[in-house]
Amino acid sequence: MKSVTTLSCLAAALFAALAFAPVATAAQSAHRDMFILAQNQSPQRSPDVPFVPTKEEVVEVMLKLGEVDRNDVVYDLGSGDGRLPITAAKKYGARGFGVDIDPNRVREARENAQRASVQDKVKFVQGDLFQTDIADATVVTLYLLPSVNMKLRPKLLAELKPGTKVVSHNYDMGDWKPEQTVNVGSHVVYVWTVPERGQASGDKK
Repeated sequence: MKSVTTLSCLAAALFAALAFAPVATAAQSAHRDMFILAQNQSPQRSPDVPFVPTKEEVVEVMLKLGEVDRNDVVYDLGSGDGRLPITAAKKYGARGFGVDIDPNRVREARENAQRASVQDKVKFVQGDLFQTDIADATVVTLYLLPSVNMKLRPKLLAELKPGTKVVSHNYDMGDWKPEQTVNVGSHVVYVWTVPERGQASGDKK
């Protein structure tokens, strides 16, 4: 009788171990998936600039100076919470595209587009603005830093079509002189039009 009891106990213990093994495996798998997701939610590299939202009144001036209308495709490089492309779509009927290296900002921008009911007119992607194809843009908006603007300038002049508007919040492009400089309170907005290839100041060979 003792041996039967012992065998019964061993069988029960084995059954319990087998029953709980899938649970443990599932928990480990879920933890691994959460870790991979957390890794994927990190920026590809450190952002070029900290996220500082552009004030709405500055957004309005930037889009007006960019002469945005429903025929435009507005690219915002370093798009943050998406307010520039979203406003361009909602107020002017333009199409908008935003790229940001921070996945949290991209997620926020997509949520904001949904709330504004313009998700069919704007697109936000996580990526490096220096590696983004910008050839389709008719207006490019920026709120970066002087050093980043200068690093980006050759790309703008090489890839954008002549006639494309470039509008920058607070920072210029060195010796590429703006066509307009407009003060908005304590802020400044600069505007350029992409010239024919090789005609911008400082970029002549």
